[in-house]
Amino acid sequence: MGIIELIILAAGLAMDAFAVSVCKGLSVKKIKPRHLVTAGAYFGGFQALMPLVGWLLGRQFESLIKNIDHWIAFVLLALIGANMIREALGKDDEEVNDSFSPRAMLPPAVATSIDALAVGVTFAFLEVDILPAVLLIGVITFAFSAAGIKIGNVFGIRFKSKAELAGGLVLIALGIKILIEHLFFS
Repeated sequence: MGIIELIILAAGLAMDAFAVSVCKGLSVKKIKPRHLVTAGAYFGGFQALMPLVGWLLGRQFESLIKNIDHWIAFVLLALIGANMIREALGKDDEEVNDSFSPRAMLPPAVATSIDALAVGVTFAFLEVDILPAVLLIGVITFAFSAAGIKIGNVFGIRFKSKAELAGGLVLIALGIKILIEHLFFS
């Protein structure tokens, strides 16, 4: 997996955190720099940690499923992407408050990074240098989350579903690309 693909993947994964950050930004009357840093640190930190954990788990089973790894990567990315699209098209409103305490930030940070855990499992089967990959995912998610706080505060909720939809489509497209490359070009 090349750097461009990793950047696209990181942006796709960051969309959930961006969407939650937009909602969080809506709830805050006056944005302070610490709000941007806190959201970025929680979402970016967990978004970087989870693929590493998934990669470690996937490496344990790599030899057992090497012959079908491309299918696993495709299915996981397609399911994650489809779920993001479903959430984007649904009318389910998330409850968000204006607190940036650990108690308020930890649950959404973990929830939005579960997808990254599954992506980390796929990294175990692909040619991915894990440390630069998770750092890139963390940094991009940090930036998207900080921007989401500001955008939510300024523009409101209209970007939330579009971000989730775009992220879902990106992940599905990457899954299809991995499958096509393995089936036709390896």
